[in-house]
Amino acid sequence: MAILFKVIPYEITWGGRLKSDSEMYLFESVSLAINLFLGLILLIKGAYVKQVLPLKIVDIALWAFLVLFILNTIGNMVAETNFEKFFAIITLVFAILIWIILNKSKKLPTHNKTYTA
Repeated sequence: MAILFKVIPYEITWGGRLKSDSEMYLFESVSLAINLFLGLILLIKGAYVKQVLPLKIVDIALWAFLVLFILNTIGNMVAETNFEKFFAIITLVFAILIWIILNKSKKLPTHNKTYTA
């Protein structure tokens, strides 16, 4: 959002590849849509919203995001600017958190039973 509102200059993001406002709006709009999708997937996984996708699809999407965050971490580590290198820490933390979410779901029971004393 900060890039869309030009708080952060787009010239120092996306590996310095963006050359115009129109490119920046396109890249940032796609990025925003992907982030909203990730948010929806996490809300479904945590059972905070109605399950509109099968959990198998949710898990596949989370695995895809895990790979994406790992690749993004590597890309940020080899970036030219310190600004982008800093984001390697953030993307690594996101990758770890998604890994934890995926591993915890394996340990949870597959059914919900209520026990009464």
